[in-house]
Amino acid sequence: MLSRPLNVVVDSHIPYLEGVLEPLGDVRVLAPEQITAETVADADILLVRTRTKVGRALLGDNPRCSFAGTCTIGFDHIDAAYCQSHGITAVNAPGCNAPAVAQYVFAAIAQLINRPVDQYVLGIVGVGNIGRLVQKWAEGLGMRVLLCDPPRQRREGGDGWSTLDDIAREADIVTFHTPLTREGEDATYHLADGTFFGKLRRAPIFINASRGPVTDNNALKEAIKRGLVSHTVIDVWEGEPSIDTDLLDIVDIGTPHIAGYSAPGKVRATTMVLDALARHLGPELMREAYGSERFTVPAPEPPAVPSIVRLPQVARSYDIMADDALLRRSPSTFEALRDYYALRPEAPGKPKVD
Repeated sequence: MLSRPLNVVVDSHIPYLEGVLEPLGDVRVLAPEQITAETVADADILLVRTRTKVGRALLGDNPRCSFAGTCTIGFDHIDAAYCQSHGITAVNAPGCNAPAVAQYVFAAIAQLINRPVDQYVLGIVGVGNIGRLVQKWAEGLGMRVLLCDPPRQRREGGDGWSTLDDIAREADIVTFHTPLTREGEDATYHLADGTFFGKLRRAPIFINASRGPVTDNNALKEAIKRGLVSHTVIDVWEGEPSIDTDLLDIVDIGTPHIAGYSAPGKVRATTMVLDALARHLGPELMREAYGSERFTVPAPEPPAVPSIVRLPQVARSYDIMADDALLRRSPSTFEALRDYYALRPEAPGKPKVD
């Protein structure tokens, strides 16, 4: 233990942390509903998931906390401006679950298509870590792919980009992989709204595995009823965990925000946040506590990310309809279905060679 022990608060559903943080001081492992302003008032380090909103309401005006890490790709539950103004290092784990979300997308596609996959045009909205992997796998399957990501287009320039209108007009499958942003020219809140659905021309398969409020629930329900989409796959829900059960009743596949819940993805997330924490603490403190400048995660090394997959293999690697059945059976237990999810293996394929 350190000569100056730290107080650490950890969400109990973050895996692969048993015995890792104790050399730093007092470690309290709390259920997400127990992470409150009272229980974190003396925390130096806070490790959470998307369930916990990190900002003034949780940490107050004079926070003791200096590090807030979320073991997820999502960052919209972290008040970045608050953290910056109060000297709190705030980090997430971008890309940690990209293979799992890609597996989810193609497992859904395998369930719903009725002709060879290479005859479909796939529109990807949001081409970050997840979108790029979905693109790579789709192109490997022979699909024509349309990419919509205005911020990347402005940064990188070049050809090969599509507008949201292009995707609405040309895509047979549309999949969203954007962050949730509510302001600015690239705001994604209700990006899939009545205007978007009204422009669809090919009655595509519609997939949202990004953030719930990217889709306008009422607009989507109307689009389904009018046949503007042929099939609907929803993993993330506006208003979750209190989801719209009327929408659940009419989607083809509905799951409880678990698209990214693979065992290797969780290893990556925990490792990435611990690496950031080690940098925050600094080499001197890390050597004092651990004799090393890095944490060791007690979990298997994640496998190499496949660069090429086959659709039947993806479908066999993940039974997406089993997760659909669990949510339909008990939508009121949405959060418990996430908290106690049986982490799955990722899709097999040819390893990435860089």
